[in-house]
Amino acid sequence: MDSDIITIIKVKEENDFPENLTRDNFIDFLYHHLGQYGDKKRDIERALDYAFSSDEGKGGFILIALEDDEIVGGVLMNNTAMKGYIPGHILVYIATHKDHRGKGIGTKLLKQVFKECDGDVALHVEYDNPAFKLYKKVGFKSKYAEMRYQQ
Repeated sequence: MDSDIITIIKVKEENDFPENLTRDNFIDFLYHHLGQYGDKKRDIERALDYAFSSDEGKGGFILIALEDDEIVGGVLMNNTAMKGYIPGHILVYIATHKDHRGKGIGTKLLKQVFKECDGDVALHVEYDNPAFKLYKKVGFKSKYAEMRYQQ
């Protein structure tokens, strides 16, 4: 497979899904192909609800990479409404089908993300995640260490 023959579609709201795909297809794809770096389906669904929200300060979009109507990659982006002091967009999830990794799909999706966003983009990644190298390759910088206090 050549990444040049994939099609990337943008979905900004529920009604934008092509007729052969559903929100559940997309959630299942992310859940299965994020592997150990993913989250529960409910958390993915909540991030998708946020992306599709028309509430002030929310919103975002998804990108779906298709080859012959099969999902081979996907991105879920959320807006932060904090342009300037915090990036205006956060890449919440990106995944490539496990059988299609290393073929340029992730790079192609990230380049499309940059075209679609009108400001800076942030993401969280574990240092041992193989995608860490991809993010550095396309220009992400590791500016801060994220720290969390969990209740």
